Amino acid sequence: MMLGQRLRERLGAPAGPLLIGDLNGEVPMPEHGWRPAAVLIAVTDRTDPGVLLTQRTGALRTHAGQVAFPGGSIDPTDDGAVGAALREAAEEIALPADSAEIVATLDRYHTVTGFEVTPVLAVVPPDLPLAPAPLEVDAIFEVPLAFLLDAANHGLGSRWFEGRERHYYELVFGERRIWGATAAMIVNLAQRLRWP
Repeated sequence: MMLGQRLRERLGAPAGPLLIGDLNGEVPMPEHGWRPAAVLIAVTDRTDPGVLLTQRTGALRTHAGQVAFPGGSIDPTDDGAVGAALREAAEEIALPADSAEIVATLDRYHTVTGFEVTPVLAVVPPDLPLAPAPLEVDAIFEVPLAFLLDAANHGLGSRWFEGRERHYYELVFGERRIWGATAAMIVNLAQRLRWP
């Protein structure tokens, strides 16, 4: 069975409540509303599928140095969340838009920086000749899908923010620490997919 079809068949109602936003889900709506954004959850079509992630450069204005999915703001010229996710992936990691088989758009997530992020789940061929955009991405790497979906790898972290302790999910894969919104979207994906 094709990987895209397997993913579609496994998508379903979550087994528990989904994470809706940063700061324990208490992110207030910004004064001027949420800024729409999208990320691409690109699953590589292998016997043991992986997911493409990026390590952002330390010079960025927001989320500097963090692990993230390729993505960004939805522009007026984009074809919605799918178009934005594909455009951003092309800009950030040189992923050809026509190489992605779109599986589904997933549950929106609200960030403390004011974004309403729509994850776009897609299947891509393995071993594409990807290249990081020098001003945005330090590295591109792949994490096994099974690792990301295993609840045993979904650790809890916390930090103080505006006088309160805030909790978040984090996953540690080798030397990479995946946390915050990216980890939350991974936890939500695990809720939606019953794998393998």
